[in-house]
Amino acid sequence: MQTRLELRDMILSAIFAAMISVLGYVVIPLPFTPVPITGQSFAIMLAGLTLTTLQASLSVAIFILLGIVGLPVFSGGASGIAALVGPKGGYIIGFLVAAIVITLIRRNSNNVVRLALAGFTGGILVVYTLGVLWLSHINNLTLSKAIVFGALPFIPGDLLKLFVAVTVALAVNRQLKTVLKR
Repeated sequence: MQTRLELRDMILSAIFAAMISVLGYVVIPLPFTPVPITGQSFAIMLAGLTLTTLQASLSVAIFILLGIVGLPVFSGGASGIAALVGPKGGYIIGFLVAAIVITLIRRNSNNVVRLALAGFTGGILVVYTLGVLWLSHINNLTLSKAIVFGALPFIPGDLLKLFVAVTVALAVNRQLKTVLKR
């Protein structure tokens, strides 16, 4: 695993941190849950499916740090430590873990099955697990209620985002391999 931070790592990480932040403004609130549908999960999947572990984790860490210091990068323009300790906090932390898991499962492969498995495992299972557990804790919900409010309504949309992320990643990975000669 690469540990030395190079200029291309910083550039790609910054681009993806910006993408994650911007897609936080693509929000569809649902009346029955404090967790909205956002474009951020797509950006997390795409980061994990196209970047190295270092680049993907750095991009999500930058995104989280920007939000903590007060920039409105979390879904719907939220920011601050309150967003991390509120109902969305588990999902936000889940993004960081997901990006790492996706890159580790993908192992720099551009195989469509491996990309889909990586994106599903990290981008859906990991994010939902951490998000639902935190939602259950913070809102004093049973685990089954937290799953109903914090996971089930989002599965169809996240499967669609996964399909689009894998499709985009296949093309981006071919280009990045040519341009960056990884």
